Order: sequence, then structure tokens, then C-alpha cells
Amino acid sequence: MKLFPEDIPTSKRITDLVLTSIGMIVILPIIGLIALVVWIRYGRPVFFRQLRPGYRDQTFWVIKFRTMTEERDADGNLLPDELRMTALGRFLRTYSLDELPEFFNVLRGEMSIVGPRPLLIHYLDLYTAEQHRRHAVMPGITGWAQVNGRNILTWEDKFDLDVWYVDNWSLGLDFKIMAMTVWKVLKQEGISQPGHVTAEEFTGSDPQE
Repeated sequence: MKLFPEDIPTSKRITDLVLTSIGMIVILPIIGLIALVVWIRYGRPVFFRQLRPGYRDQTFWVIKFRTMTEERDADGNLLPDELRMTALGRFLRTYSLDELPEFFNVLRGEMSIVGPRPLLIHYLDLYTAEQHRRHAVMPGITGWAQVNGRNILTWEDKFDLDVWYVDNWSLGLDFKIMAMTVWKVLKQEGISQPGHVTAEEFTGSDPQE
């Protein structure tokens, strides 16, 4: 991928590279320690990799720490997320530490520090035309929806906030979101919806809403 993807503001990409490069001084030892603990407790794989759609629907492998086991039922189907979530995984998700490997996605130009979260590929066919505009910018580790409710929001509210970010982006807004993210993580707000490990599956919006 190009260092500066077409139509992505150069100032945003430079900011991502500078902050991530500096942050790696602190992040790399933490990533190494978490990887070691995950490997000792649960074995391989240490990382969870999944194809996600990003800027202009270009797919890339998002990288996170593994937070669930691969336990399956008698028919070979994966058990529900809440049954596969490990104690360590729950801790990592509570403090968003499972997201740290995504800084490698930022360095590779697949993600930004701030932007709409990269979601599942099959959601692309479920978006309205307005919701799909969230892919007009780079996906992010954190975003406007994440600091305004995160997983306690409805999908429609999340997408409205993502599109608002697309229309109102500025470096100042990015720095504001970064600062708000630290506060939200410390307060452990919006981690999951009631009855779900994170959030319920998106199945499409009601056209009448």
C-alpha cells in the first residue's frame, strides 16, 4: 500500500507515523509481555488475525491478541463467545490491551490511530449508502463512536457517529478523541452490551428508522 493513500490527508498519516513510532518505545515491551503471558496460559496462536474491510473497502489482516479459546460443541461448531472468553482475555478487553498489536496495522498504512472501527466483511452488504460512507477514511484503533458510548450504542448510532467523523475530520478532533480514549479506558466505559461479550451482531438497519 502507498505510504500516503490517495485522498488521505498527508498530515494525518504523518501524525500516525510519528506518534506510533514514538509510542512503540512503550508499546513494544508491553506487547512482548502480553504475548508471553498469553502463550504460557493458552498456547498458540498468540494473535488473532482476521480479514477486515478498511479504506475504500480494501481488505487487510487486522491483528489483535487472542482473547478466546477455540472450544467447540459436539458438532464442531464454535461455542458462543461468552463461553470461550478467557479470564485473561476479559482483562485485556476491559483495558483495550488486546488492541495494541493494531499499531502494526497503523505502521503498515492499513489503519489510522483514529477512525471508524474496522468491522466484519459481511457487514458491507448490510450498510445503507449513508452508513457505507464510514469507509471513506482509514479505519482506526479508536474513534468518535468509541468515545461516545462504544458498545452500549445501537449500531445505527455508531454509524451516525462514524459518518459525522468523516464529515468533520481535523487533526484537532483526532487529538481530542485520543485524549478522550485514555479517560474512557480508565473508566472502563462501554465495554460491552448487556448479555454480550462486546456487541450484538449487526443484521442491517430498518429502512424506516
